[in-house]
Amino acid sequence: MELGNRIKELRSANNINQDDLAEKLFVSRQTISNWENDKSYPDIHSVVLLSEIFNVSVDQLLKGDVERMEQIVTEQTQVDISKMNTYSKALLILMATLVISMPIMVCFIGMWFLAPSAVLIAVVLFFSNKIEKIKKEYDVQTYKEIIAFTKGETLTQTEKIQEVAKRPYQKVIVFVVSTVLGLAVGLGLTYFFIHTIGRRY
Repeated sequence: MELGNRIKELRSANNINQDDLAEKLFVSRQTISNWENDKSYPDIHSVVLLSEIFNVSVDQLLKGDVERMEQIVTEQTQVDISKMNTYSKALLILMATLVISMPIMVCFIGMWFLAPSAVLIAVVLFFSNKIEKIKKEYDVQTYKEIIAFTKGETLTQTEKIQEVAKRPYQKVIVFVVSTVLGLAVGLGLTYFFIHTIGRRY
């Protein structure tokens, strides 16, 4: 990406130090440093402010970067879809394992079923978290917004497209959380009735 070098050059040409630029953009000096060293990329609102501060067009500021962003977004989207499919399959397998094994464990080992069940639930949460991290990937999200902006699209349209793309995975996560909670309550009640009320008869 060329924006980092361009910010440095424009900042020097306008005799603005990192602290002053940070103040104008309502960000930290470290954020400016990260942009200039290609450790992160400014969001579309910061890009627009930068263009106003340096009195250049957004196209001039982003020259050469948009094409690279489109390539990264395309490549990353394919990788993310593949990862999310893998994680979703893993979640479904783990949930099936929980559904089948928990009642069996309750009957044979009583309250000790909580130990292996806790491990399985932890793994379920791990994969759920992985999916959420992919969806929240900062740079790719930023690139998508910038690409949309340069094409004259509104962010609302872009966000709608992203929300539609996320829905299948959100359904899986909602299913997982609902099932885990349902199993915990159901098995807890089953154990209570079997070992408490059942003893009376």
